[in-house]
Amino acid sequence: QVQLVESGGGLVQAGGSLRLSCAAAGGTFDNYVMGWFRQAPGKERDTVSAISWSGGVTYYADSVKGRFTISRDNAKNTLYLQMSSLKPEDTAVYYCARQRSWRGTVVGGTAAREYDLWGQGTQVTVSS
Repeated sequence: QVQLVESGGGLVQAGGSLRLSCAAAGGTFDNYVMGWFRQAPGKERDTVSAISWSGGVTYYADSVKGRFTISRDNAKNTLYLQMSSLKPEDTAVYYCARQRSWRGTVVGGTAAREYDLWGQGTQVTVSS
């Protein structure tokens, strides 16, 4: 059974950077679209970014475009989210997830309901 384990969260000042990692344990995710999501207290879980199984297609929410970069290393079974110019409104628990469809697509496949394997989440707190 594949498990996803996030790491890299923490407390950072506004304007700072963090890199989140998501490692697949017990299996691989190289044939699946992967995504990053976040959920702030009292809010719904939102899509932050997604990447195709080959890494060639990416999606970013408007709120993070130009500041966050998603990438993956299929040889290491690891997904990354490089976050720069962080803002207090980026504060949330960040989750990585695997899309339910084998070799699915990013286009039309960024909503949380399209993902069926989730990590436990990592807290990111940005202070002003």
